[in-house]
Amino acid sequence: MLNSKITLVIIIFTGFFLTAQEQNPKVILITLDGLRWQELFSGADPLLVAHAKYVNDTIDLKERFWKETPQERREVLMPFIWKEVTKMGQIHGNRNLGSKVDLTNKMWFSYPGYNEILSGKADDTRINSNDKIPNPNTTILEVANNDPRYRDKVAAFGSWDVFPYIVNEERSGVPVNAGFELAKGNDLTEREKFLNELQPRVPSPWGTVRLDAFTHHFALEHIKKTHPELVYIAYGETDDFAHDGDYEAYLKAAHNTDALIKEIWDFTQNDPFYKDNTLFIVSTDHGRGTKPLESWKSHGDKVPDAGGVWILIFGKDVAANGEVNQNEQLYSNQIAPTIATALGLKMISESSKQKGLEISKK
Repeated sequence: MLNSKITLVIIIFTGFFLTAQEQNPKVILITLDGLRWQELFSGADPLLVAHAKYVNDTIDLKERFWKETPQERREVLMPFIWKEVTKMGQIHGNRNLGSKVDLTNKMWFSYPGYNEILSGKADDTRINSNDKIPNPNTTILEVANNDPRYRDKVAAFGSWDVFPYIVNEERSGVPVNAGFELAKGNDLTEREKFLNELQPRVPSPWGTVRLDAFTHHFALEHIKKTHPELVYIAYGETDDFAHDGDYEAYLKAAHNTDALIKEIWDFTQNDPFYKDNTLFIVSTDHGRGTKPLESWKSHGDKVPDAGGVWILIFGKDVAANGEVNQNEQLYSNQIAPTIATALGLKMISESSKQKGLEISKK
């Protein structure tokens, strides 16, 4: 009789634990480095899509991405966002409709932008370059990893080799696979072993940024294997192809990244650990120029409009408002507090004063 009671208690306790775990939301944060809001909301730029200086094969590019209206162009460029996300989530930052999302840092380039997204505050005094300096600020990834509920359940992946410093991997304890790093550990999957063999054999066009396919598949394999509760994935090709002045590759990279995000979403919706219980936030670290035309390649505080960005939100408990078409002003520093609220965490210092985004279903 005693054994039966003990068994019953164990069953009840286990059932409560599993229920609590299922209710605990998961968060996947994704960034596309330097993707302009202009392409996100209007698709291929009519001034660039057939420009001989920036496009090698204008006929092919127009066949793939040119349509008569901005709505058609954006849908063919990023079909997952405009056919699926718009129906189940929120898309902020179409300045033509009055929806503004801006950086609060005044640098308007990558490290300051990523710090603002991850820590919830700008720090123009200490973070004013892209140098490999450990971030003095505490990111939401570190806040989560310092909480017993999420310890060792946080991970970051990035194409740019500065991310271990942005996340401050050494201090935070958050594992960061970035740049040309390989998967580590004694329990590597066959896919991870294959990626470890393949990555050194595939040249990247850039010395500090690997191709996004490696970042994506290292991240996806880790998600499948360990089921972390907070994941950050930072794709980089859009920014680097833009700096190269290759508008053709820039558009193709945006199109490809849209498909990568869909693959992660589809996986979460077919995995019991994540299904209907995962919040996705997608954004960018900075904008790009528009005038003069050649400034589309650039950003920084000397480039007008490079502080204008965008935010996508979908998944767990997100109101399906679609593309926001009314006046609003949001900022990148609201992303970290939004994640903190979703995970039941408290940000520290100045960033705790910043309110998160109002995304919940009414």
